[in-house]
Amino acid sequence: MSAEILVNVSQGETRIAQLENGVLQEVHVQRDSAGSLIGNLYLARVQRVLPGMQAAFLEAGLQRTAFLHANDIVRADEPDAQRQKGIQHRLAAGQTLLVQVIKDPMGSKGARLTTDISIPSRYLVLMPNNHGVALSARIEDAAERTRLEACVSGLRAELGLTPGVIVRTAADGASQAALARDLAYLQRLWARIAERARRAEPGSLVHGDLPLVTRMLRDVLPPDLERVRIDDEAACAQMQAFARDFVPDLLPRLERYEGESPIFDLYGVEDQIEKALTPEVALRSGGTIVIQQTEAMITVDVNTGGFVGTHDPDETILKTNIEAAGAIARQLRLRNLGGIIIIDFIDMPDPAHRDQVLTALQTALDRDPAKSMVCGISQLSLVEMTRKRTRESIEHLLCETCSNCSGRGYVKTAETVCHGIFRELQRSARHGHAGEMLVLAHPDIIALMLDDLAESVATLSEALGHPVRLQAESLYQQEHFDVVLM
Repeated sequence: MSAEILVNVSQGETRIAQLENGVLQEVHVQRDSAGSLIGNLYLARVQRVLPGMQAAFLEAGLQRTAFLHANDIVRADEPDAQRQKGIQHRLAAGQTLLVQVIKDPMGSKGARLTTDISIPSRYLVLMPNNHGVALSARIEDAAERTRLEACVSGLRAELGLTPGVIVRTAADGASQAALARDLAYLQRLWARIAERARRAEPGSLVHGDLPLVTRMLRDVLPPDLERVRIDDEAACAQMQAFARDFVPDLLPRLERYEGESPIFDLYGVEDQIEKALTPEVALRSGGTIVIQQTEAMITVDVNTGGFVGTHDPDETILKTNIEAAGAIARQLRLRNLGGIIIIDFIDMPDPAHRDQVLTALQTALDRDPAKSMVCGISQLSLVEMTRKRTRESIEHLLCETCSNCSGRGYVKTAETVCHGIFRELQRSARHGHAGEMLVLAHPDIIALMLDDLAESVATLSEALGHPVRLQAESLYQQEHFDVVLM
């Protein structure tokens, strides 16, 4: 499997597409008007402590107050006995804390914070409020784990470093010199952050994370990456400078894209993004999956569609469900959907078939960097799962609530609106007005009242004893109408 990354920079917006064998897997978008806050450090003031929720709201200088749960409070100087107490014994209103954003604001919710500060580099993560050395579980070779732990522990001792260090998956096979450079960089950076925090005013930014183009080189790179193509000269130079200092082996794979067609036209990336904004996803077999995102959860429905398969209906259903399992895992990653997810597979009476589908789903999810947990498949072929969500979904990032339906996903039919107008005319007639009644509505509504419902309008006008005049308003939405007494 070959991986490639495309970087598109335009006025006020940077987009990064991560592909595997030409198929889009992830999209990252950063806009100058609304960048991600994840990783930023703020000096925040405790505004309210809520013992019933074991949480606190903090003023960090953001648009909305931010949320800090008791489980996310970690301080190196806090005794173990104190950590077992309720949040009301650990925080007080007016207290200032150095906090880090772990989840962007979403909808009406403010950012989620932690005091368990983490400062990443290419191979390591510095944890100022922790101690010791920990290794990524994805580094599986026992000998390599022993080498890395000994190497990083020795470097910490040489530098006299007390904060804890996590060894990232990218450190697998890294030389001691590379690890030493990373750790020295983190030590200098933390010293600067600590000094800024001492001087900062509450509600101010102490340290901002790297911009998207360089953060991607630090965090996102897949192990089988073939190349990174960038369509902007300044961004390419910025990435090359970062790679030269922190990821020198990546330099030969950074390419300046100068093709005539837009870079996201390669592999049909623009079309794949557009499709990711629609609820229905077509499967190669002819089946479909329908994805609905709500405030409470994500629901996914699997249908055979036009796929009739072989003469054996159970095999047809199994094939469709297995194909859907891989497509669902990709769509969750591509759309960055998280939280509680319910998948309604096509009913499978055979337990062995259910196990095969569940295995296919888990295997596909294993390629997703985001942490997920899958529960068993029920007798109704429903799967409950969760996926970690730390940033807005692609739908919330690129779209807004429909002004016609206010987010419901549907509008009243023209006939329903017409009957609503009839009822409003009856209500208005009770005011004893003797003049004409004017109806202002969408052109489709007026057309229906002048055509199929013309007899109903005439009968109602006669019953009310008032002439009814109809006027089309092109700026009205379908459900919007007014009845005016002339």
